[in-house]
Amino acid sequence: MDAQFPTPLVDCLQYANWSRSVFEEMRAGGVHAVHATIAYHENFRETVANIIAWNRHFERHPELVFAGRTGGDIERAMREGRTAIFFGLQNPSPIEDDIGLVEVLQTLGVRFMQLSYNNQSLLATGCYEGEDPGITRFGRQVIAEMNRVGMVVDMSHSAERSTLEAIDISTRPIAITHANPHWWHKALRNKSDTVLRALTRSGGMLGLSLYPHHLKDGSNCTLQSFCEMVAETASRYGVENIGIGSDLCQDQPDSVVTWMRNGRWSKVTDYGEGTASAAGFPSQPQWFTNNADLPNLREGLRRAGFSSEDVAAVMGGNWLRFYTQSFEPKP
Repeated sequence: MDAQFPTPLVDCLQYANWSRSVFEEMRAGGVHAVHATIAYHENFRETVANIIAWNRHFERHPELVFAGRTGGDIERAMREGRTAIFFGLQNPSPIEDDIGLVEVLQTLGVRFMQLSYNNQSLLATGCYEGEDPGITRFGRQVIAEMNRVGMVVDMSHSAERSTLEAIDISTRPIAITHANPHWWHKALRNKSDTVLRALTRSGGMLGLSLYPHHLKDGSNCTLQSFCEMVAETASRYGVENIGIGSDLCQDQPDSVVTWMRNGRWSKVTDYGEGTASAAGFPSQPQWFTNNADLPNLREGLRRAGFSSEDVAAVMGGNWLRFYTQSFEPKP
């Protein structure tokens, strides 16, 4: 194991403007695995193009990053001093209306797929819709196929009923990779106590978000406030069911957040969690601006009362267990 970073550090959601400097910051922060978004509204062929772009990163920077496929790749990253990159989709757009593409994308390395991204999809309802009819007929079949091939159901941007139904329908534990409890900060994207209890009782994982719109006091959220929230979350739902899913969008131009919110579905500008006067990416808290800052959380969690063992679990040990259990296809 890497003597400098003896316990795993896993961030279960980022969408940075990927570059060598970002990968070097991952190494500086001792980040062993990152779940990287490779699609928002892209169709299948456009998603393949994004995978091709990642393959170029792996070719050009092999000493820093490599493609992650199994939980064991986190341990490999720890041994080799590199970062394993696991692909995820924030929307089911890449499977179009073809259930066969679930297995194809899993073969190409995709390990997470959200069933909806804010809006109603062919599978489930997003959290911005006024009505939530739950998981669709197609959605039920896709969940079963994801369970079969080893792709995690992610309900980070989904509405309440759809999320609860996905937890119930899935035969494998699901994840909410990047959100916080609604009782801490009443953002539309944060999750209710009902959802979090159902998620964790079923063995699912919550990745706690560092995106300012999900934080109490936004960009001014303090490390102490965040870590005290993590401690209360662990007390309510079990320390074994939580990890980090920072939702870091480092170095991205504001045109990217416009794409995330609007895709090709809207003729008028939708500001999502932002506003017309603050339409771009919000500023990150000063204690977390890039991957090199992730170790700040370790000290913050210790000050919030976590033991060394529980700090290690939240920072990556729980995700290592979940990845190991979730990514293998069923026989």
